[in-house]
Amino acid sequence: MGNTKSIVRPLSTVETKPIDGTRGARMAILIGPEQGAPHFVMRRFVLEPGGLIPEHAHEDLEHEQVVVRGELVLTLDGETRTVRAGDTVYMPPGSSHRYENRGSEEAEFICVIPLTEGYETRWLESLD
Repeated sequence: MGNTKSIVRPLSTVETKPIDGTRGARMAILIGPEQGAPHFVMRRFVLEPGGLIPEHAHEDLEHEQVVVRGELVLTLDGETRTVRAGDTVYMPPGSSHRYENRGSEEAEFICVIPLTEGYETRWLESLD
């Protein structure tokens, strides 16, 4: 398993899709098993102004993130804070998290998760 050579993948070749159950949020898999990565998946999230990813958790999945553009209101395990470009975030398995873009420009972050056969999202909030 895994690619036997290094790759460079231009962002223009990556498909970005809206995320179900969110408002104004989209995601792209930058590097994952299809690119030969044997252990991790690197994803790019973009939230439009007014965008929201409701509170949710993944019981068996940690996250490592870096905000690369803009500003987000991030709620981690009930504690709300503002994160900006350059800030890094670690979320242990089972932690609840919520993202909101209250600004006037898009916000973007990179999220790395372990490669698994599949994982479940437990939604703690809905858009209704």
